Amino acid sequence: MTTLVTGAAGFIGSHVTRLLVEHGDTVRALVRPTSRLDAIADLPVDIVRGDLCDPATLPPALSDVNRVFHVAADYRLWARNPRAIFESNVGGTRNLLQACRNLNLDRFVYTSSVSTVAVPAHGMVSNEASIVNLDDMIGPYKQSKLLAEREVLGAAAEGLPIVVVNPTTPVGPGDWKPTPTGRMIVDFLRGRMFAYVKTGLNLVPVEDVATGHLLAAERGRIGERYVLGGDNMHLKEIFDTLAVISGRRAPALRVPHLAAMAVGYSSEFVSRLSGREPAVSLDSVRMARYTMFVDSSKARRELAFAPGSVKCALERAVAWYMNRGYAE
Repeated sequence: MTTLVTGAAGFIGSHVTRLLVEHGDTVRALVRPTSRLDAIADLPVDIVRGDLCDPATLPPALSDVNRVFHVAADYRLWARNPRAIFESNVGGTRNLLQACRNLNLDRFVYTSSVSTVAVPAHGMVSNEASIVNLDDMIGPYKQSKLLAEREVLGAAAEGLPIVVVNPTTPVGPGDWKPTPTGRMIVDFLRGRMFAYVKTGLNLVPVEDVATGHLLAAERGRIGERYVLGGDNMHLKEIFDTLAVISGRRAPALRVPHLAAMAVGYSSEFVSRLSGREPAVSLDSVRMARYTMFVDSSKARRELAFAPGSVKCALERAVAWYMNRGYAE
């Protein structure tokens, strides 16, 4: 039998695909016709070109499949057409679930996001039990991931053997695109980080996120969510760590959120004129108002999830970017 990975050419998806191959699985990768395959070019996987938004392309990808890892997502904090993010993340997920309803699957692992976990109260951390509403979600990406997760949990309640994982912020090698977090590291290496805001997030090695997916397939309870997190770190701490690793200077100026909002408005105004992605999106600034610290003890307890050193993961990321000319 075969394991299908959607989004196999992406950051998390490529690491999941690589780990499955290492475990001896027969892997099929569903990728868009326009996707770059650098991250999985060296792997013996069956490549199927298709699109989650086109239901007709899904049956060939699902033929003889017994496990599905639905990792694909449109991960952008800004888009000229926000509807495209909803079509991919919500509509594409709905199409895949429908195509899987009559299959005899052992497991369907859905890659959600820590963004579907409620923002913690002051001085607290959040976990899978933290309730969030759609009105709490900032921007199309977060909103679409919450709606998609609801579709998935609904399908689990109807009988599909689904387990949900909620990765925090993965870091490490192989972020070819790169993701918004990867761009932050690249901008730091290029000397483009001149200031920071008071915020915090949870970082986790991307390789351990991939391991968490396999653990969820093997040990996760159907219909449950598992936060795959590592270390809670303030943004200043992240930059200071990158400075030690790279020898670059960390930004010393902390700006208030109102000033950052002004930069976001200016950046998006320029973007509308130029047609290019803004250097600083308003949604990213709005998200930075909150310190998103989380607790991943449920995954550690039930899945035996044991993430490694975030500092070492950042070292691997920096080396990977620098060796490939991203920091020039």
